[in-house]
Parts: sequence; C-alpha cells; structure tokens
Amino acid sequence: MLSQVYHCGLQPFKQRLLPWVKCTAFSRSPTDHVQTSAIRHVRSWSNIPFITVPLSRAHGKSFAHRSELKHAKRIVVKLGSAVVTRGDECGLALGRLASIVEQVSVLQNQGREMMLVTSGAVAFGRQRLRHEILLSQSVRQALHSGQNQLKEMAIPVLEARACAAAGQSGLMALYEAMFTQYSICAAQILVTNLDFHDEQKRRNLNGTLHELLRMNIVPIINTNDAVVPPAEPNSDLQGVNVISVKDNDSLAARLAVEMKTDLLIVLSDVEGLFDSPPGSDDAKLIDIFYPGDQQSVTFGTKSRVGMGGMEAKVKAALWALQGGTSVVIANGTHPKVSGHVITDIVEGKKVGTFFSEVKPAGPTVEQQGEMARSGGRMLATLEPEQRAEIIHHLADLLTDQRDEILLANKKDMEEAEGRLAAPLLKRLSLSTSKLNSLAIGLRQIASSSQDSVGRVLRRTRIAKNLELEQVTVPIGVLLVIFESRPDCLPQVAALAIASGNGLLLKGGKEAAHSNRILHLLTQEALSIHGVKEAVQLVNTREEVEDLCRLDKMIDLIIPRGSSQLVRDIQKAAKGIPVMGHSEGICHMYVDSEASVDKVTRLVRDSKCEYPAACNALETLLIHRDLLRTPLFDQIIDMLRVEQVKIHAGPKFASYLTFSPSEVKSLRTEYGDLELCIEVVDNVQEAIDHIHKYGSSHTDVIVTENEKTAEFFLQHVDSACVFWNASTRFSDGYRFGLGAEVGISTSRIHARGPVGLEGLLTTKWLLRGQDHVVSDFSEHGSLKFLHENLPIPQRNTN
Repeated sequence: MLSQVYHCGLQPFKQRLLPWVKCTAFSRSPTDHVQTSAIRHVRSWSNIPFITVPLSRAHGKSFAHRSELKHAKRIVVKLGSAVVTRGDECGLALGRLASIVEQVSVLQNQGREMMLVTSGAVAFGRQRLRHEILLSQSVRQALHSGQNQLKEMAIPVLEARACAAAGQSGLMALYEAMFTQYSICAAQILVTNLDFHDEQKRRNLNGTLHELLRMNIVPIINTNDAVVPPAEPNSDLQGVNVISVKDNDSLAARLAVEMKTDLLIVLSDVEGLFDSPPGSDDAKLIDIFYPGDQQSVTFGTKSRVGMGGMEAKVKAALWALQGGTSVVIANGTHPKVSGHVITDIVEGKKVGTFFSEVKPAGPTVEQQGEMARSGGRMLATLEPEQRAEIIHHLADLLTDQRDEILLANKKDMEEAEGRLAAPLLKRLSLSTSKLNSLAIGLRQIASSSQDSVGRVLRRTRIAKNLELEQVTVPIGVLLVIFESRPDCLPQVAALAIASGNGLLLKGGKEAAHSNRILHLLTQEALSIHGVKEAVQLVNTREEVEDLCRLDKMIDLIIPRGSSQLVRDIQKAAKGIPVMGHSEGICHMYVDSEASVDKVTRLVRDSKCEYPAACNALETLLIHRDLLRTPLFDQIIDMLRVEQVKIHAGPKFASYLTFSPSEVKSLRTEYGDLELCIEVVDNVQEAIDHIHKYGSSHTDVIVTENEKTAEFFLQHVDSACVFWNASTRFSDGYRFGLGAEVGISTSRIHARGPVGLEGLLTTKWLLRGQDHVVSDFSEHGSLKFLHENLPIPQRNTN
C-alpha cells in the first residue's frame, strides 16, 4: 500500500489542530480479483480537544436498560437508504443528513467515538447519471431533429453498481462539507464481505479504524457497492461468530462487534418494531425486544429503497446483541424527531425499539397502563358502596399495619440522611400521627364517594320520548408523579378509587421502601372486589419524560413536588393535560386596619408551621402606614424568634437605613424559613403586586374592614383567596375534601385543592325511540321542546 501521511505532532487529551491527512486508495494486483478496503480521508482542520469523560466500560456485555446508554463511549450509527435518500429515490435528503451530522458532531465533541455506516451512494450516483443521460439524449435529439422537435426521452434502467461508482465521491464530498462546519474530520472506508473473512485484511481494517478513532476522526463506512457480489441466499447469519456482509445492516452489526462498540443505532423509516404491521389499527410499538421474541413477530416487506428489510435489521441487531453491543432501531425520517433522535437515544429516552438480553421482573409501563385502564373501567362499574368499602379497608390497613409501614419509612430516612435537604426529609418522614390523619382523611373520602360516579347533573326533554342526561364519569387513567411524600400515595389512591379512575403512580426513589408497602396495602384493599390492577406503581427505570409521552394510555398528569418538577412535566407532556401549579408564591397583605392580635398569629402559622409546603407564605405585604408602629415591630420580633431570614423588597429597603438583604426576585418560592417583605400604599397596590409577582395559588388579606376585605376577595384572581385566615388552610383535607391530588392554579376544569370532584368529567346520555334529525326540520313532524326535568335524588345513606 502506498500512502502519504502529513502530521504535526498529535497530542492526545490536549487542545490541538488535527493534521491534514492524505491517503491513496490501495488494492492488490489484478490477478487477485479482490477489492480490499479503500480509504479516503476527508481533509479538515479541527481544534476540538480530546475530552476525557467517564464513558468507557468493560466490553462483553450489552447494556441492560435504556438509562445506561448515556455511558456509551463507542457508537455506530447506521443510516438506512430510506433515511439518506429523498422520496423519489433520486438524490439525497440534505436536511436530514445535515441534522444527523450535527447530532453525531455533538456526541463526538462530548468525547465519544462515533462511526457512521451510511447508504446513499447508489441514490446519489443515480441522480448524477440520470442527469448525464438526459443531457446526452437532449444533445443528440437536438442535432438530429432540431430544438422544436424534441421527443419524450426514455431513461434506461441504471445498474446499481455503476450508480454506486458514480455516487461515492459526491456522497463523501457532502459529508466532508457538513462535518467541516463542526471542525470535525471524517474519513471514508469502503469494504466488502471479503475484508472480514480474510484475517490479514480484517486486522488491517481493525487497525485503521482504531487509529482514526484515536485521532478523533469520524470513520464513514459503506459497502463497496461498485464491486460487491450479489448476496447469497440465506447467508446473512451463519452462527454467533459469523455474519455475512450483504447489506449495510449486516455490515453495521459486524463492524459493531468487531470494534467492540457499546451501542449500535439503526435508523430506518419506521419508528421501530411493531407487534403487527405498522399502520394497522392495532399496531403497537415494541419498546424492548428480547432474544426469542422474533418468533412472535411477523415481518412485512422491505423499505422502498435499500437491500434489507426489518427482518434483516432484527437479525443483524440480535447478532450484535449477542456480541455484546446494545442496539436501538428507530425512525430517522420523521420531521418532528429526526433532529434529535440520535442524541435522545444516547440520553436514554424512550425512542424506537431497544434490544436487551435482560427481561424485567414485572410488567412494562405500557402493560401497567393497559392494566390500569381495564382495572379503572371495572372499578367504575362497582356500586358506590363497594368503592367506599375498599377505601375503608385501606384506611384500616394504614393503622393495622402501622409498624411495617414505619419500618419501611425508617429505611428510606436512613438512606436519605445527608442526601436530602431538611425540608425534603420532613416530607419523606412518616409518623403514627400522620398515618392516623391519613386514615381519617380516607374515611372522609369514602363517605363523599357515595354520590360521585354516575350522578345526574342535568336532565332535558329534547322532544316527546327523547330525553337527555348529563352524568359524571371518571376521567380515565391518571398519572400522578410525586417526590419525597409517601403519604401522597394512599391519598391519591383513595381519590382515584372513589372516582373510578385507573391510576399510575411514579414516586421518587428516595421513598421506594415506603411506596412499595403502601402500594401493596392499596392492592390488598382493591382485591376485596377484584380490581387489584386498577392502581399501578411504576417501578421500572422509566424516565418521567418518557411517561409523559404515553398519550394513548394516560388521560391526565398530576405532578406533586417541587416547582421545577411541575415545570419539567408541563414541558415534557405532549398531548396530555397537566393539572397542578408550577409555584406556590403565596402572599399575605396586612392592611392598615389589621388587628394587632391576629397578625402575628396568622404570619407565624402561614410561614413557620410548615415552610416547605406549597401553601406556605412567601411574601408579606405591609401597608405603608404600619411601618415603625408597634404592630410592625411585633411582626419582625416574631420572625426573628422563629429564625426566619428576611429579604427586603425594593420599596421596603428604601425606608430602612440598614436593611436586610435585598430580594433578588419578588417572584420567589423559598420553601424554607425565608420571607420577602414589601411595602404597598393601599389594597389596590397589594392586588396589583399579587397579580404581577404571584402564582395564583393562595393569597390572604388581614383587616378588620369588611368592605376592604370583600374588595380584596373579589378582585384577587387566585385559586384560593382568604380573609383573616392562614394560607395553610389551602388544603383538600382542611377543606373537607378528605384529601387532594394537588392544588391547581389553572383555569380549566378544576382549580384550588383538587379532591374527588376534580377527578370527574361528564358524558351525555340520550334515550329515544326511533328519532331522526330530519323529523325536526322546517317541514318535519316534530318540534324541539328543550324542557328542564327534575334531577332524581340518589340515596347516599
């Protein structure tokens, strides 16, 4: 092999410029009739340093879970023909290619070792040759017939090898131009099946690839379609250690195992593997595919372009998996996801079909969603007394099994010690009094559930013998995501049971032991009427963002946790409504006519009783006339005794010579013993401040002037507005709802503490006798009556 290499002293792990590299193509003598690896290095400057990140791992065993893919160091990305080419199969999909190159460059610059196995040479060459043929025919016809007598030109069938030969250089030039935009060098390698079966050539190929990766160069590999022989029938798999390279799927698998890669990403024009033909009504995407599952899958035809099909991809993927490489098959053509499909896969997001050798012990989250749906529907058909009996039994279990629950919670507390902040530790802790309060709240829910599902809200006689009813029904399947609060589980479960909803619960790992036993007790209570599966606890490694994409299984998401958690869920939820509040910035306005005796009690209770709660006071608004009065001094003294850190608002700071630290933002939820104090001139200014900086959660006025109080109550646009009462009353249990799934600050469906009523929706029931709309037309025989009918009273005793 004749080659020339110009270098400038590579220094790994230091910032440097990559060398200009130039290699000539090489081959054996003509008598060998063997085409060896042809390598063409793309020349490009790069100043991206080698990045050392803890990505490497011992090769030999594939990743067991998607969440581990973020640790992949060496990655092969296979681009199918359908991904690379346009819909007309003549030319490349430049937008998709640019997006793929960008994602590969991002991962390469993170310190990963990226390799591309790409199709597209045939399509690119076909485009060029068609253009040349059309041009040639046009010239000949012009010479023989004149410009005005051109006939329709027929394009002959183009031989694929000739197209590949014509397209390879253009394809690589395109990749060169794209990668150069990210200061990354790329190198082209063309291979055939023989390069893997000849031991010397195999070692040469292996050494070349390792050297390119060492120099931070992205190898771009393709079968040499200009000389490759036709694939032999049934030769794609010849055992665990041999795979015949007949297309880019088998090439990518062989290369992945040969190079001991951690991850192989196969991009095609379908989302992944389906349990029935994609596009059919009952087709479901297979999230995780295990060896042996191929027996239950029916493969359709191959894609519109390319040599392989889904069956070839699955066989290649399983072969790579047996060789220790994790595999994901995903869609690289969908315009909404192709821009981040590769990076999403590496981040462990639920994209495409993940191949794993480790089967989970329990059901998948999709199966849990289906069980919650069917269980919820069975739950809704029970009599109200039966649902109440389940909740009463759960309340009894909370007190009867108190010791086991507290023991599990103790394990969580011990494991969380030193890892969680004090407010979160307090939320995590369970006690006998908490369990007793839970049991009382559950019994309240049981009592209120007697007249929930199936309650008639409206009856209308549309016409004679045509009556319409609006009745309450469950929403469907709820997904409740909560942090550090195991007491949330039985509360939410009881509300779901009372309202006939299926329930998926996703608790924080810090409360894993507590959640597990509380869920077991919930299912024990559900079992008395055969609806055990209606409430499911998600214990898999499912990311919250992935759960929020299950729009066909989940009807409502209710987050209970930090404001950051709620914001993340609201951002991640696609097509699923989210009930909740992102922040609990609660205000208390102390009017000039406030009672001295009431103010300090209300401020202390609102701020200090449980500062981590979402309904705790965060901003205290003081009427200007109260500054430098005994009342103001009493408030400040009380806050100092309670060790509350005070942050001064801009106006309050301007009144003081030596003020506390000025607040960084007036829109802050502290969740701790910290409080912002600001000064306002009157009740209207207080309302304006609340509307500008509040979160529409809970806001309070303290005054003895009834007219001022009513003005405040009517004009503050928040979910809860109080007069002379602590912000901490904003709670489902304290409102008499028994419990709550959360506090909603939205303006649609439910607002404030959301109890049983907030988990119901309605449907319309119309009962007629052969009624048709045409009878009510201008010349019809019937007329609309639209009479309101009395609503029957249900026996709730």
